[in-house]
Amino acid sequence: METAKSVPASLPARNLKVALVAGLRKLVRQSIVLIGLFLLWEAAPRLGLVDPAFLPPFTEVVRSLVHLITSGELLQHFSASIVRSLTGFLLALIVAIPLGLIIGWYPAARELLNPILELFRNTAALALLPVFMLLLGIGETSKIAIVLFACAWPILLNTIAAVGNVDPLLIKSAKSMKLSSSKLFLKVILPASVPTIFTGIRMAGTGAILVLIAAEMVGAKEGLGYLITYSQYNFEIPKMYAGILAISLLGLIINYGLVSLERKLSKWNTQTNG
Repeated sequence: METAKSVPASLPARNLKVALVAGLRKLVRQSIVLIGLFLLWEAAPRLGLVDPAFLPPFTEVVRSLVHLITSGELLQHFSASIVRSLTGFLLALIVAIPLGLIIGWYPAARELLNPILELFRNTAALALLPVFMLLLGIGETSKIAIVLFACAWPILLNTIAAVGNVDPLLIKSAKSMKLSSSKLFLKVILPASVPTIFTGIRMAGTGAILVLIAAEMVGAKEGLGYLITYSQYNFEIPKMYAGILAISLLGLIINYGLVSLERKLSKWNTQTNG
């Protein structure tokens, strides 16, 4: 009896060990190219392949990043950038998703607004940065507005496409059950549109950081873009690269956060396909 009980008890531990080994192998496979890049970055300036004044070794950049963190300077710039980008991003969500749902659901609205959509979808946000600064000044308003503009278009266009590309069989099945238009929209159209809408949201999340950094390089007194430009002007090159690494980490955090949120909201779709 004791032997029979000990075998099942050992299975969870064995499964956990197998899962940990598989997870470590996956992590190594995914990280090996990145580790190789950092090793090359470290070796190239030390071997004289590049000028260390313009590309310092990776360890010096990491040391500078640690100093920025411990001194609190990075937190100051990071906080300024994240507040601006999140404010513009959230405003874009509030404006673009409802507008996209309306345009996608009502053909008359789509036909009416299609010319202006085609005009602005092909206009780069950074090309309008001088206009935003002229109209709104070089303060916080212009930076948040340029992020809002840059984020709104991928969310809006993907929302319109999501509503328009819902499987017609789903709509027919719902109509055969005599659902009202409002229930059809809430119970069929909206859930089926979530994956495509989130594609636009993830694109907007990346764009929010890129556009904001460019705006901060032009006119700002704090922020990661300002940190990079200020470090370049003062020839603090390790500090400049540390700021670039901080931006990359910020982008990764935002992307993984949005991916996790998408998985939770699209769980029903995954279970259905599974």
